[in-house]
Amino acid sequence: MDEPQEVAVGIDVGSTTTKGVMLDANSTLIASYLLPTGASALSSALKCLSKLSSESGVSADDTTIVSTGYGRLLVDFAHTQVTEITCHSIGVHHLNPGIRLLIDVGGQDSKVIRIGKNGKPTDFELNDKCSAGTGRFLEVMARVLEVSIDELGPLALKSDSPSTISSTCTVFAESEVIGHIGDGASPEDIAAGVHQSMASKISTLSRRVGIVPPIGLTGGVALNPAFRHYLGKQMKAELWCPETPQHTGALGAALLAMRTLS
Repeated sequence: MDEPQEVAVGIDVGSTTTKGVMLDANSTLIASYLLPTGASALSSALKCLSKLSSESGVSADDTTIVSTGYGRLLVDFAHTQVTEITCHSIGVHHLNPGIRLLIDVGGQDSKVIRIGKNGKPTDFELNDKCSAGTGRFLEVMARVLEVSIDELGPLALKSDSPSTISSTCTVFAESEVIGHIGDGASPEDIAAGVHQSMASKISTLSRRVGIVPPIGLTGGVALNPAFRHYLGKQMKAELWCPETPQHTGALGAALLAMRTLS
């Protein structure tokens, strides 16, 4: 009878989405999955694990699991829980060992992490008290402009003259956007101003940690082309973005799980 293969799973339970990654003994990706977190972190984590198992053909009983993210402590079937700061650092270092500053922008929070040469975090700053530097900010503005969140970024890139949005608070920024609409500003210019404002906030957060290139960008908002454009201008640097920027934390968790098997 064949011995069970060594398989590691990382589950990142974020406020908006839950991500899962499964690796084999060579740290090669076997399966990955993403779904909305919804009302129950545990339920979404269980669904994620079930999907990883079905896609890979590997029983969940034959895996070592590390959970991370804001809901990590609720994943009671995980063998270990590790903070997202550590997991994001480990995950990005695995994909690109040269990255020294990581900016991760999710649905409800954003974080800036200094990464050492060994892949471990050396300093970080969080924006988890205000939605202005998160995906939620873009969702609110997309709703005001009556476009989908997927349309907001491409719309902004059509602008040559971004509107000025000076408020760092989502509620007041929304009022500014409504004011620009009333003044006849184009949706393109307003959308560009929204992204420029958000990029400025993230840039300020980054300066607290210290801007040291090369710089990586992860999280769901990394998929937004206008945010990447305006953040790159604010940071005065090129931004490296992985192919699947939402899975970095789960990847780091899976890599840490693999270490416990070796």
